[in-house]
Amino acid sequence: MRVPLSWLREYVDLPAGETGRDVQAKLVAAGLEVETVEQLGAGLKGPLVVGQVLTIEELEGFKKPIRFCTVDVGQANGTGEPQEIVCGARNFSVGDKVVVVLPGAELPGGFAISARKTYGKVSHGMICSSDELGMGDDGAHGIIVLPPEYEVGTDAIELLQLVDEVLDIAVTPDRSYCLSMRGIARETAIAYELPLRDPALLDVPAPNSHGYPVKVADPVGCDRFTARTVTGLDPEARSPIWLQRRLQKAGMRPVSLAVDVTNYVMLEIGQPLHAYDRSRITGAIGVRRAQPGEKLTTLDGTKRVLDAEDLVITDESGPIGLAGVMGGANTEIADSAADPESGQVAGTTEVVIEAAHFAPVPVARTARRHKLSSEASKRFERGVDPEATSAAAQRTVDLLVLLAGGTAEVGVTEIIAPRAPHTITLPADHPDKVAGVAYGRETVVRRLQQIGCDVYGADDLTVTVPSWRPDLTDPNDLAEEVIRLEGYENLPSTLPRPPAGRGLTERQRLHRRVGRALAGAGYVEALNYPFLGEEVLDQFGLAADDPRRDLVRLVNPLSDTEPALRTTLLPGLLGALRRNAGRGEHDLALFETGLVFRATGDEPPAAVLPVDRRPTDEQIAGLNAALPHQPRRAAVVLAGDREQAGWWGKGTPVSWADAVEAGRVVAREAGVELIVRQDQQDPWHPGRCAALLAVVDGQEILVGNAGELHPRVTKALGLPERTCAMEIELDRLEQAGAGRVEAPHVSTFPVATQDVALVVDASVPAAEVEKALREGAGELLESLRLFDVFTGEQLGEGRKSLAYALRFRAPDRTLTAEEIAASRDAAVSAAADRTGATLRGA
Repeated sequence: MRVPLSWLREYVDLPAGETGRDVQAKLVAAGLEVETVEQLGAGLKGPLVVGQVLTIEELEGFKKPIRFCTVDVGQANGTGEPQEIVCGARNFSVGDKVVVVLPGAELPGGFAISARKTYGKVSHGMICSSDELGMGDDGAHGIIVLPPEYEVGTDAIELLQLVDEVLDIAVTPDRSYCLSMRGIARETAIAYELPLRDPALLDVPAPNSHGYPVKVADPVGCDRFTARTVTGLDPEARSPIWLQRRLQKAGMRPVSLAVDVTNYVMLEIGQPLHAYDRSRITGAIGVRRAQPGEKLTTLDGTKRVLDAEDLVITDESGPIGLAGVMGGANTEIADSAADPESGQVAGTTEVVIEAAHFAPVPVARTARRHKLSSEASKRFERGVDPEATSAAAQRTVDLLVLLAGGTAEVGVTEIIAPRAPHTITLPADHPDKVAGVAYGRETVVRRLQQIGCDVYGADDLTVTVPSWRPDLTDPNDLAEEVIRLEGYENLPSTLPRPPAGRGLTERQRLHRRVGRALAGAGYVEALNYPFLGEEVLDQFGLAADDPRRDLVRLVNPLSDTEPALRTTLLPGLLGALRRNAGRGEHDLALFETGLVFRATGDEPPAAVLPVDRRPTDEQIAGLNAALPHQPRRAAVVLAGDREQAGWWGKGTPVSWADAVEAGRVVAREAGVELIVRQDQQDPWHPGRCAALLAVVDGQEILVGNAGELHPRVTKALGLPERTCAMEIELDRLEQAGAGRVEAPHVSTFPVATQDVALVVDASVPAAEVEKALREGAGELLESLRLFDVFTGEQLGEGRKSLAYALRFRAPDRTLTAEEIAASRDAAVSAAADRTGATLRGA
């Protein structure tokens, strides 16, 4: 809503020195969003005067029409002689009154005017258009031609109201009353504690039986309809300059007097109106729902096929307008036109004024259905004051009588569907409780009365909401009004006191620890949508009976290519890795934690729950039973170099071992030591895939897989070569864990390191040898690390050497050589018994 400050002053006596910035600050403090304050006429300097064209000489020999004019500007030029001006416009004639800017003046934008030679003539000034003066669109697209009654030499800056300030206010849908000067003036009056001159307080004649006949067949869609008739309009009458300028400043284009008056009253009071050419209406005006297939050509020239839900205005010939949206072309106000033979001007001389109140929902749906948003629909769909129809119609009649010489007929039609005013019961201290501020009853009552409410009662207030505030529906709305008018800036800043709770669950703690651990290991978290399509499962090479193909499909997916919930985290992560690699990032390490969705086939169909009441416990339980299994998982993907090359040496490319180590990092946060064995699992490479196992209730269970992806998969997905991945189930790790992970005790006694090299068959996994060494060494073993794997002719075919570093330490004493040797020998003996290992060189 654009609000000219000069227009606003008509309703509120603002202090003389108050600027648009000052008003902006007040309205912003009251909760309105004033986006900008536009300075109209900034940099404009005179002389800028009214002139009359005396002569016009057409200059020949140029690519475009050029005219050399003499213009009478009175004494504005200091000599009284005609002013010689070169002009290219052609929409004016000899005798027309125009706007002339003289040498020494300056137009908006820093455009200085001086005498200059052009097209072989000296131009002493310029004949101005509305664009050059920053007036906006006047519909003429040429020179401003003024009415003949203005005297030559009159100051055009004052005449055209070129200097002003305009507040541009973004009105939220709940503040529809602010889409009018009346509403903004009310807020301004409250902000300045000044009285308001309400433009809707008019003497309106009572309805009678002599008005234009109206029949409302849908009182729900139209609960109020006022019709007034004005006859004897002068078809040559034009909107006065003050009216045109107010429309232009408010962002509307002047059209014709009747249309301009209805637009002006809409902007002033907030009630949309429509003027019908009475001679084009057949019979009574009606309001009903459209019949399927009916057609209507609206004022924008578009022929529309109506829907049965559309609310339409009709006469005996059929629809003549979309109610609350746009009128029809067949009853449009006719433009004045002169008869070429007689010279007599013909046009609309009788109009019927419609001021109706339409329900917001039908108007909004019609506007969207026909993709036809108008100034009227924008107001009706947000809510219009139903009590303002008669005042708006009266204001329109008064202006037409004043400006077009018309006569108001005595007939007044007013059809009203009775409805009770909306009342709200409000404890007087409710705003105090909401804001945490002691306002007191007197302040609450005063503020509610300022916005137009009638308030009764002592401790419990009965508040009757004004008709122009449909957004006030409950006590919290009234509390918000009190708080905003008292000033949001006056609310104290206090920290909330959360209720005592039990903190995070152990499951939540594990989830967070895993994320921190992976981030600390150099991985970057990626959050992906939990959707996938079957195509990526085909690219993974999954078998037809693979449980990851049992998808949970969505009824309304965001994308047709991803209609199901994910059964694995890898597709989303690999897609993120591919996008980053395509943008030039070659060394990547990403991770994600989240749910996957596994359908078991035993889920019952989900019931549709009611929305008008709370579901019962049984209904909620049935809905939960219909949910698929949703295990929590963690996954990582890697590509490029794990350690970059530099002056220190060559880089280290990622390998399957890095993916396995990521699984160990996750497991350690749950207090679990993983068992790693070779495995074959899509989409991993069959020779570089590890099974990650953990012990639950004495049995080994598979908790995840890690390794290098199959070359076929990397090619199908467009991934870098040697891309590695790991996926592990957190719920199973939690089951395998011993509960809360405790910090290890660090002994202050010295450590003893022993190295052993064991020769085993090539088929024996290193993890089996490591497990045997740990169990054999006993409690004194602090850590164990494989640091070398060797194969060669010295060992024999099918044999390999595994070298381990064993660290021994006691928590309460320094170990003796005998204790260290005994633990080492026990470890080697256990490995020999379980895996057939022998000491290398023995």
